Amino acid sequence: MLRDRKRNRMLGYDYSREGLYFVTSCVKDRAYVFGEVVKEEMQLNGYGRIAEEQWLWLERQYPYLVLHAFIIMPNHVHAILEIDQDNKAADTNIKSISALMGAYKTTTSKKIRQAGLADFAWHRSFHDHIIRHERAYQNILHYIQTNPSRWQTDTFHS
Repeated sequence: MLRDRKRNRMLGYDYSREGLYFVTSCVKDRAYVFGEVVKEEMQLNGYGRIAEEQWLWLERQYPYLVLHAFIIMPNHVHAILEIDQDNKAADTNIKSISALMGAYKTTTSKKIRQAGLADFAWHRSFHDHIIRHERAYQNILHYIQTNPSRWQTDTFHS
C-alpha cells in the first residue's frame, strides 16, 4: 500500500497564471555538486556554471518568464520566477511552474551528465511558494541574496 504523499502544489491553483513564484530545488541526496561557499560567497564549479547557464536559457527559451533573482548553492538552487503574459506571443501556451522546472531540471541533468557526472540527479520534486505581497517578495529576495553568507547554518548544509 502506498503512503499518502504530501501535496506539493496548492489544490485548484493555476500555476501557469501570471504572478511571482519562489522555487527551490535540491540535488538528489543533497550531494554537493555545484561548487562551494568560500568566505560567504558561492564559487561555482563547472557543474554549477551549467546550472546557472540553464537558468538563463530558461528565460531566453520562454519569453514570458522573467528571472528576478536566483542563487546556485552547493546542493540546491533558489529563484524568484515571474510569469508575465504581456511578453508571450499570441499563439503561445504558457507552461506551468512545474513544466518550467521540469525543463530546467531535465536540460541541466543532461548537460551535467554529458560533462562527466554520469549519476547526477535532482531530488524528485521542488518547493514552490506563490508570492502575493511586496513584503514577501522583499523578504525572499533578501533570503536569496544572502544565502551564501548563511551557508554554515543552512538547512541544506550537512
